[in-house]
Amino acid sequence: MPWSFALPQAILTSPLLAVATPIAVGTTSALLTNRTKTKETYGKLRQPPFSPPAWLFGPAWTILYGLMGYASHHATVVASQSLLPAVQEANLSAQTLYTTQLGLNFIWMPLFFGLGRPATALGDMALLIGNVTALMVNWWDGDRTAFWLMAPYLGWLGYASYLNAGVGYLNGWTLPRKERGE
Repeated sequence: MPWSFALPQAILTSPLLAVATPIAVGTTSALLTNRTKTKETYGKLRQPPFSPPAWLFGPAWTILYGLMGYASHHATVVASQSLLPAVQEANLSAQTLYTTQLGLNFIWMPLFFGLGRPATALGDMALLIGNVTALMVNWWDGDRTAFWLMAPYLGWLGYASYLNAGVGYLNGWTLPRKERGE
């Protein structure tokens, strides 16, 4: 099998590991970033219309991570059962896209809250949306179930982009900084 930048097959072929991996890594990213008092910062920011309460993000992302994890598992299993080499080759590409979108997703919070750079985070979000769109295009022909499992995630990314851009614009593209000694 050629080298690819993808999660190990053992993760993608196990429904439990495929679902647990993005939830665990996303939670870890949030917890590490939360050391900078993310909820306090969020509360201090001028928000665009239709901004959700801070408590909604945890449950929403847990559900979305679970759906995307199961989509990756489903697509991997469907491709492994195919006798067509083109389907198996497309799955390798999809696994790379899936892994890179996870990476882009997991760095958004440290960029936005950890470094206080909403413009950089918005650039990351644009790359993430492009990556997820490419992944979904890949899955459209090979596994419609995986495609539809990713649809809520892509919708949420669009909404998150609106929030990111709105918060950036309304706050002069800077976030409140922690004072030394806090």
